[in-house]
Amino acid sequence: MAIERTFSILKPDATARNLTGAINALIEKAGLRIVAQKRIRMSKAEAESFYGVHRERPFFGELVTFMISAPVVVQVLEGENAIAKYREVMGATDPAKAADGTIRKLHAKSVGENSVHGSDAVDTAAKEIAQFFAGNEIVG
Repeated sequence: MAIERTFSILKPDATARNLTGAINALIEKAGLRIVAQKRIRMSKAEAESFYGVHRERPFFGELVTFMISAPVVVQVLEGENAIAKYREVMGATDPAKAADGTIRKLHAKSVGENSVHGSDAVDTAAKEIAQFFAGNEIVG
């Protein structure tokens, strides 16, 4: 298996409840390394750009408002099959449907306030990482 990188966001509902350490522990327990991490306040322009794929969806405005409502933690995770592994660790978007022990089962408040974001493909991960991190900020 190849070592790959994926992008993660600990969303405002998670940071507001001081869950960064608890979520990081689940990430590391799954065998993923956090090779870059910073706490930021996402601007409206950054949120609109990041979630641009959803621009035509009815929830877009609400999503942007939520993502700029409080600080977030952006991360680069590294490991074997990192994208698939992190999606498994995150759990289903709906916490009621998420598997036991996943981040969303343990910490998400709702489908909208689901604590974390993770990239869904190699090309998406590269684009998302580049939006928030310069190459010298990622230290494997």
